[in-house]
Amino acid sequence: MTTLKNDTLLRALLKQPVDYTPIWLMRQAGRYLAEYNATRARAGDFLALCKTPDFATEVTLQPLARFPLDAAILFSDILTIPDAMGLGLYFSQGEGPMFKHPLRGEKEILALTAPDPADKLRYVLDAVSQIRKALDNCVPLIGFSGSPFTLACYMVEGRGGTEFREIKTMLYQRPELLHHILDVNAQAVTAYLNAQIESGAQVAMIFDTWGGALSHSAYQEFSLHYIQQILSGLKREHDGQRIPSIVFTKGGGLWLEAIAASGCDAVGLDWTIDIGEARRRVGDKVALQGNLDPSVLFASPDVITAEVEKILSSFGNGSGHVFNLGHGISQFTPPENAAVLVEAVHNISRKFHMTSS
Repeated sequence: MTTLKNDTLLRALLKQPVDYTPIWLMRQAGRYLAEYNATRARAGDFLALCKTPDFATEVTLQPLARFPLDAAILFSDILTIPDAMGLGLYFSQGEGPMFKHPLRGEKEILALTAPDPADKLRYVLDAVSQIRKALDNCVPLIGFSGSPFTLACYMVEGRGGTEFREIKTMLYQRPELLHHILDVNAQAVTAYLNAQIESGAQVAMIFDTWGGALSHSAYQEFSLHYIQQILSGLKREHDGQRIPSIVFTKGGGLWLEAIAASGCDAVGLDWTIDIGEARRRVGDKVALQGNLDPSVLFASPDVITAEVEKILSSFGNGSGHVFNLGHGISQFTPPENAAVLVEAVHNISRKFHMTSS
């Protein structure tokens, strides 16, 4: 059994008593840090950064050297799975991720199979092992994957930032084809997250970035159903430790109760919902993660501190809250403002945990 020097995040995710509210930041290793940009330049490009365990370890640790964060998150990309499926991932300058072989025809869709993570995604697992060793049990390591639907959006559209015309046409015109993609993706994500856990990840997070683009009934059928499939197959314990799971659906505030009932330990919130209302709606079923608007970090330290206080006050007393942004940190964020945020959360939150320690 591993003993962490700081296990506050794990205890908060499992709704156990903590002394303060833990914090980590979505996309905490990224372009807002000069040291990240220097490492990326040395790597040559983004994919080389992801696929070289030494570089992935280096950038994973960089934000922890700057800020007293309560977790590290594996540096990788959600599109590693479709890349391992042979869809030809590449990054075009100013365009973001793109695929050379998007899934459009029935033949290639029905031929789709889940990759063996020990083979096709070995570089990710090696990075997880290397990061865990480098962390020396100071804080937990979060592993992650994209959700089946979010992965399918990129796989069918061939790129990000679209209006979802291709995938929504398939959803309504040929739903059986989309279900096949989603089922294969769910198998792939389950195997991938379990392999990350076996390699040392101590939390498993599912990013359902595009689930909020779906209608109410379509979300249940084409996104949440497959997230539940993954959660039912996830390892819940490893090395004598419980492995908490987090589900984050951007734009998912309408479906909080359903997400909370999916089998996850924590629900990630974007900034569009009041966290106190979310807590009332889900009750004691799950922990909550979130949910500061990332744009707050462009404001003054006083404003950042006031916005932190609002969220902590809205959540109220007791454990079960992991502070985070409502989406990834912007590349234009001044690092000193991220430092203000972390300090504010750690200092202000203690008064909300005085009876739970």
